Order: sequence, then structure tokens, then C-alpha cells
Amino acid sequence: MRHLFALAALLLVAPAFAQAPANASPVDNSLPLVTVHKSPYCGCCKLWVEHMRAEGFEVKVVETEDMGPVKARVGIPPAKGSCHTAEVDGYFVEGHVPARDVKRLLAERPKARGLTVPGMPIGSPGMEAPDGRVQPYTVELITPDGKAEPFARHGE
Repeated sequence: MRHLFALAALLLVAPAFAQAPANASPVDNSLPLVTVHKSPYCGCCKLWVEHMRAEGFEVKVVETEDMGPVKARVGIPPAKGSCHTAEVDGYFVEGHVPARDVKRLLAERPKARGLTVPGMPIGSPGMEAPDGRVQPYTVELITPDGKAEPFARHGE
């Protein structure tokens, strides 16, 4: 009888394992949680979330219709915005910033508000083009006084 209960328990748990995507990356427990605020209708934001998860981040998604108050609260300067805003360990990450740049930010811990990729450059994470094209873009570090300085360049 004990064996039947053990088998039943195994069968109840097995479907949970079977539904995990084959390419799912394990969460890196040394990385902090990333909270992403995004429109429920934006597909490229969803792709950026998938990029961050593939790089080991645990990501919590908060769907919102009005991103303005979120961007104002975290301190996104005028003309430095994009489609989604993330918060991670005291910093903001605005737009299609590559995970490796977020990891560098967290490792170096500069005095800053966060990182931004203004606009939506082709080839940035979540904005990949079918032909592999990458529009050159700069990830900017936003200093405590709201000024932008180059942090990383991509696609050059």
C-alpha cells in the first residue's frame, strides 16, 4: 500500500517537471530580483524579460497601463525613457539593457540612479532583428544628479 501512495505522489509531481521549458536557465541565487514594470500589450518587453531570465535573473513582472508614475518615481530623466522600467537592488534599468551590463552595474556598484538604453534600438535584447542586424547603441549610466554618461557600447 505504501508503494501505491509513493507512486501516486510521484505521478502528481511529474507533470510540473514535464512543463518546464527545455531551454530554461536556472536562477542564479547570487543575483538580486529584477522587478519589471511594463505594459501588458508590449511584446518586446516580454522578450527582454525572457533575456534576463535566460541570464539567471529571477524576474517579477508588474503589468501597468500608465508607466509615467513609475518612471517619475525611480528618476528616469527626460528623453532617456524606453518602453519598460525595471528595478534591481536600488538601481533602475530602463529599456533594452543587456543582462551583462546589469551584472556589471551590480558588481561595480557605482553611485548612480541606474542604466538606460533610450528608445528601442534594433538588435538590443528584446529587439532582435530576424536578419541579425544590430543598430549601434550606447547603454548610459544615469548619475545621482540625473546626467548621462556612457557605460557600454554595443553593435559597433
